[in-house]
Amino acid sequence: MSNTEHEQKAVSPIMRVGHGLTKWIDRIESFILATSIGLLAVLLIVNVIARNARQSIYFADELSKLLIIFTTFIGTSYAARKARHIRMGAIIELLPKKVEKVVVIFVSLISAVTMFILAIYAFRYMEQLRVRGTKTPALGNPYWLYIIIAPVGLFLASIQFFRTVIKNFVEKDVWLSPEQQSEFEEEEAMMDKIRAEADEYVKRVEVKEGE
Repeated sequence: MSNTEHEQKAVSPIMRVGHGLTKWIDRIESFILATSIGLLAVLLIVNVIARNARQSIYFADELSKLLIIFTTFIGTSYAARKARHIRMGAIIELLPKKVEKVVVIFVSLISAVTMFILAIYAFRYMEQLRVRGTKTPALGNPYWLYIIIAPVGLFLASIQFFRTVIKNFVEKDVWLSPEQQSEFEEEEAMMDKIRAEADEYVKRVEVKEGE
């Protein structure tokens, strides 16, 4: 058996675990984002109706802040993984491919380090709240439970930016994130699908006309 085959057998289990873990993270992040935004919308609408009836929900503001915190920090990791964060894409795409790759690697590395440092500070802040026993004013819950998502989300975002750096070292093409090669990748895939369906339709019409 060749060395290449040995390497493929050694790497494939790790790659499978990595892909499986990525899928689970994607599902969890998507679920948290969808649930948080949905609950936030329902809560705000119900609270407006309750205020008009002079029966305001006393914990609505507190719960709204919690949902916004969840959406913000999980959204940070999601945006880093899907290349949906703010960047100067128009300028970067005008650069030569080699220069573009270097810029993307540099920016991703700086972003990864920054997210990691922020995760450390967020964890320290959460730990201080836990030690002090700070509670929320309305529900009286431990406040650190509301903040725990901040270091988690920032740490996951740091990992996604590090994955982008590794992806660009391993792959020949430029990758804006671990899962997004081009800013318009989804739009291009959609257009390719539409073209394929149109070609298939034309072929069917030509066959029917030939009959």
